[in-house]
Amino acid sequence: MNPSPFQASVSIAGRSPALEGDCAEVVVTVPTFRRPQQLLATLDSLAAQQTTRRFAVIVMENDAEAREGAAAALPLFEAARLPGLVIIAHERGNCCAYNAGWETALRHFSRFRHLLVIDDDEIADPQWLKRMCRTAETLEADIVGGPQVPVFARPEHNRWATHPVFAPAYTESGRVKALYSSGNLLIGRHVLMAMGAPFLDLRFNFMGGGDSDFLSRAAQRGFKLAWCAEAPVYEAVPARRVEPDWIRARALRNGVISTLVEKKKRAGTPLANTKVFLKSLALLAASPLRGALRLARTGSLSIGLYPVYVALGRVMADFGYANEQYRQPEKN
Repeated sequence: MNPSPFQASVSIAGRSPALEGDCAEVVVTVPTFRRPQQLLATLDSLAAQQTTRRFAVIVMENDAEAREGAAAALPLFEAARLPGLVIIAHERGNCCAYNAGWETALRHFSRFRHLLVIDDDEIADPQWLKRMCRTAETLEADIVGGPQVPVFARPEHNRWATHPVFAPAYTESGRVKALYSSGNLLIGRHVLMAMGAPFLDLRFNFMGGGDSDFLSRAAQRGFKLAWCAEAPVYEAVPARRVEPDWIRARALRNGVISTLVEKKKRAGTPLANTKVFLKSLALLAASPLRGALRLARTGSLSIGLYPVYVALGRVMADFGYANEQYRQPEKN
């Protein structure tokens, strides 16, 4: 019998002893790619969670050749410091890693209620898991996002914390209309079951934005979204990411993603692509004024230019431009 596409693209590298499929109320998924030391810090923060909820962790190694993350993480699981699995997502790419972890959660943990996501360059607050789950239940939300607080490599870079590339989408907890990132996220099991695999569209695999697209589609289907401001994760920001060319590339990429997500959202409606393109042109025309207002308010030229680059990225998307920042990880 030929293996299924999922079985061919995912393998289990190891697991904690006596792991049972019905042991977890919560599953935490952690994609990793060539950051073994940062991954260990992330896993340490998960082991230190202050919660009575039973949870398991799935590490998704996305470097099928070197497997540095898997090698670093396996001793923690084999020594039962953390319950869960280390898997190899053999197909490279951001979306492939997430899809592998989320489908593994559904296959191996039969009773989990909430799936959480944290990246391998992030540290979870000790109350993170508890507060994310409590927000979902209190607000009756299907999906909950939380802040990714930037931790810059150098103190002088802290001035970038308010830049739209790094600042959290919201400052207060409550119901929200949109979420954009999987870097700090809770998804109900029922959402995954309803959306179906593959969860993230592979067209976003090296660009990013597969999470934004997934969240947009989930909201369009009527799932309720919320924000938990009290459940931060702390994201390491290397010096490379405050250089002007990286900021510019990220802003352009955000514009491209905005166009692609909106086109998918409008698919099937009359003149959908034309309407998206006209909206992009209108945003581009308005962007100098919007940028000038931001510059006057913040005194930051980079913040002032952000809406210009986003609008430009939106227009460029209609001409085939795609900034695949994740294809060359050493530059990201």
